[in-house]
Amino acid sequence: MITVKNINKSHGQGPSVVKALKEVNMTISTGETVSIMGPSGCGKTTLLQVLSGIDQMDSGEVWFNETPLHLMNDTQISRFRLNHMGFIFQSYHLVPVLSTIENTMLPLIARGICRQEATKQAMSSLKLVGIEDKFDRYPSQLSGGQNQRVAIARAITGNPQFIWADEPTGALDSEAAEQITGLLQMLNKTLGSTIVIVTHDPNVASSTSRIIHMKNGHIVRSRNDESLEAIQI
Repeated sequence: MITVKNINKSHGQGPSVVKALKEVNMTISTGETVSIMGPSGCGKTTLLQVLSGIDQMDSGEVWFNETPLHLMNDTQISRFRLNHMGFIFQSYHLVPVLSTIENTMLPLIARGICRQEATKQAMSSLKLVGIEDKFDRYPSQLSGGQNQRVAIARAITGNPQFIWADEPTGALDSEAAEQITGLLQMLNKTLGSTIVIVTHDPNVASSTSRIIHMKNGHIVRSRNDESLEAIQI
């Protein structure tokens, strides 16, 4: 369970300050798939970054079960993120000089897992996303859809409890986007990870169990609750 209480976040200072998040409240249940939608600049990516500890909030609370992310220092947040979270980005963020298997192993190596065990777990993740036959290829040798599968394999290696995806199909054609959407659904059922997706794509959003709509830094609507109050997602 992720519990969010009264999150506020601003960018800039003085007269140019922009309030990106305004008194955001919500909960995300274990094992849910949730999409966050809204116009550009509404705060959805900022919300994802705050929830994952990439960016600091100005005020408010974020709880992962009984663990208070908002009370951790930078070192503690980094360790928690490494051990419990996986990330999928629109632009893949693969290391170009590393092969598919090496990119997938990175989170495990960072955790201090030996190379032999990291290789074994990484190959298992590559099999799960259907790209194990490309284990020795480099990002420049793969298509966009294949690179995104590698990025997803990296995100799920080590079975993280929480997976954050920021426009995971934004750089893909419609066929590849549909494949990635189906893959995320399959991984949620297989691994039981909680998946939160920021997306502009209604097809991606409709594949999740709940849709959260944002506007001007607020959560304004969910698919199952049209109220403007704090929404349980």
